[in-house]
Amino acid sequence: MSGQQPQQLPATAPQAPSNPAPSAASAALLLHPPPPPPPPPATSAPPPPPPPPAITATTAASASSSAGPMSSGSSAPAPFPHGGDPALNEQEKELKRRLKRLYPAVDEQETPLPRSWSPKDKFSYIGLSQNNLRVHYKGHGKTPKDAASVRATHPIPAACGIYYFEVKIVSKGRDGYMGIGLSAQGVNMNRLPGWDKHSYGYHGDDGHSFCSSGTGQPYGPTFTTGDVIGCCVNLINNTCFYTKNGHSLGIAFTDLPPNLYPTVGLQTPGEVVDANFGQHPFVFDIEDYMREWRTKIQAQIDRFPIGDREGEWQTMIQKMVSSYLVHHGYCATAEAFARSTDQTVLEELASIKNRQRIQKLVLAGRMGEAIETTQQLYPSLLERNPNLLFALKVRQFIEMVNGTDSEVRCLGGHSPKSQDSYPVSPRSFSSPSMSPSHGMNIHSLATGKGISTHCSGQWLGKLYVWCSHSMATLFLDGLDPTVMDNDVDMETDHYSNGVAETSSNGFLNGSSKHDHEMEECDTEMVLISQQDAFSLLAYSDPWSSPVGNQLDPIQREPVCSVLNSAILETHNLPKQPPLALAMGQASQCLGLMARSGIGSCAFATVEDYLH
Repeated sequence: MSGQQPQQLPATAPQAPSNPAPSAASAALLLHPPPPPPPPPATSAPPPPPPPPAITATTAASASSSAGPMSSGSSAPAPFPHGGDPALNEQEKELKRRLKRLYPAVDEQETPLPRSWSPKDKFSYIGLSQNNLRVHYKGHGKTPKDAASVRATHPIPAACGIYYFEVKIVSKGRDGYMGIGLSAQGVNMNRLPGWDKHSYGYHGDDGHSFCSSGTGQPYGPTFTTGDVIGCCVNLINNTCFYTKNGHSLGIAFTDLPPNLYPTVGLQTPGEVVDANFGQHPFVFDIEDYMREWRTKIQAQIDRFPIGDREGEWQTMIQKMVSSYLVHHGYCATAEAFARSTDQTVLEELASIKNRQRIQKLVLAGRMGEAIETTQQLYPSLLERNPNLLFALKVRQFIEMVNGTDSEVRCLGGHSPKSQDSYPVSPRSFSSPSMSPSHGMNIHSLATGKGISTHCSGQWLGKLYVWCSHSMATLFLDGLDPTVMDNDVDMETDHYSNGVAETSSNGFLNGSSKHDHEMEECDTEMVLISQQDAFSLLAYSDPWSSPVGNQLDPIQREPVCSVLNSAILETHNLPKQPPLALAMGQASQCLGLMARSGIGSCAFATVEDYLH
């Protein structure tokens, strides 16, 4: 298989539509004034095919690895990995599933995982085959100067927490001078791993470990043909240990630097090794080791001190829960919760019910009624927010194509494919615009089932303080602050043990910079959708068209969120619930920890504690 080039599937252009959607005439009258019509397309030419998907760093790496070893006479690899081979495509899917299960906190768009050896980052005596997973030696092998190594395509992301790969010795060759380990970018590849600074290796001929030095230390047994050697990097305490045939050999290295690459080195003819970066199940039970560390990190968060202010924490969490219930219109639950916790509901119950009524109309796709009701209850709201009104009209246009809007129903244009019954789903903690199928919802908390506000409130505070403490430690240790993402502004004012001391600009009052950015982003997202809205009319079956996702009921939620926030703003209430902002802040802290090389973030995901 390594010598075959993957075949590229022929692209097929979509068929030209025969008739527009049935409700096009009535829908076109919705927006005033109507935009000038585009020039009619030529009837003889079909619409252009959609652009090919962007090739990301991950897919590019997979594509290059699937082409086998590069040579001067070989043709360029196909742009998509494995071409049309269903078996290889299934293996790629299985690899993605396994890596996602092992390293759920890693964002591969930002920090790709190692998946193969790099055909560019190796010494010339190294040959690669079998999708760049097999390494063989092709040098003279007479002296140590003939040693050769190869690095993986990407460094190990800190967000892995625990990272593991295995190497099977296919043949020990003449002398078995093989090294398995890690190295930093730029380390000389004309050497075995461990011989130079920022290079670490376990060698098969003598069983010694080499830590940035040509002098090894006794570590483990030798290894030879048929053995499977594993290398585990603990990015929480910056240590590394090896395994042989599924058994741990103990700690080999400590105080490891960040951004190390998996590395393997060979020195004598006949040496051949195969790498497993997750393509197959590992011999060593690395998931059990990960569970141990997950338990340790969760216990560390649970024991994190919050001082003598537990009562203040409890009161603050109760207020956050109450504001969350009010924000999303859980009227009866908010009233019951306020009574049980001796609080006052910040918004009149009649106003909550009005917002709830409007939200139900939007989520049911009855946009015409939602706009009319909003104008009746809040006469100047849409006049002051022309962008919001336009976004609502665009959504109404989509619902008319869908056949769910009341104006279409009056004309008898109800579509059998439309979905007019859309239950009001509990909102996600992480984003009000998330679909019900994503993230963790507050339904069990809102209905008084499952989660205790005392326990969840304590944990929320501890997680937030633990994350903040971890970030603060970086600066105390002298880390360059430019490692932080400039686009993320931590506007939390002054906190003592994680509790806001002021409410003028902090996120707890619901009017922070993040709040405004979130609203602006939601509005932009809704406005951009109008560019695709008119495209629905170009298809006889818009539900199956490339832009048919706009007709999904889930797409109503961003519009509902923006409208709800605008109404709340008229009552001088937070446009976003503080509870959702706090959860988002904790998630942002975890993301910053990952980018800053703090591996413990891998085992402190917010979702794990909410289940």
